[in-house]
Amino acid sequence: MFIINLNYIVPLEELDKYMASHVKFLHKYYKQGIFIASGRKMPRTGGIILALADDEQAVHKIMSEDPFTTNQLAQYTLTHFLTSQYHPDLKALLDN
Repeated sequence: MFIINLNYIVPLEELDKYMASHVKFLHKYYKQGIFIASGRKMPRTGGIILALADDEQAVHKIMSEDPFTTNQLAQYTLTHFLTSQYHPDLKALLDN
């Protein structure tokens, strides 16, 4: 599992112009079972995405499609972690 930590690098007014295309990007990877949760940080300085992927290279490839990345609106960092405990309802996703 990966934590994708987005940090906005432009004013929110500029970022919001791309929000609909960013949400479309998110939905694409929710449908593929790769993204399992996402949302804004509070205060609104960026966002977090939880993703299931084989390796960092796969996540970087996915994030290269994000309008926030391609339009240089946000930078992201990855944290790779191994799930040792999780809610039982998450088991089906983790077993894929």
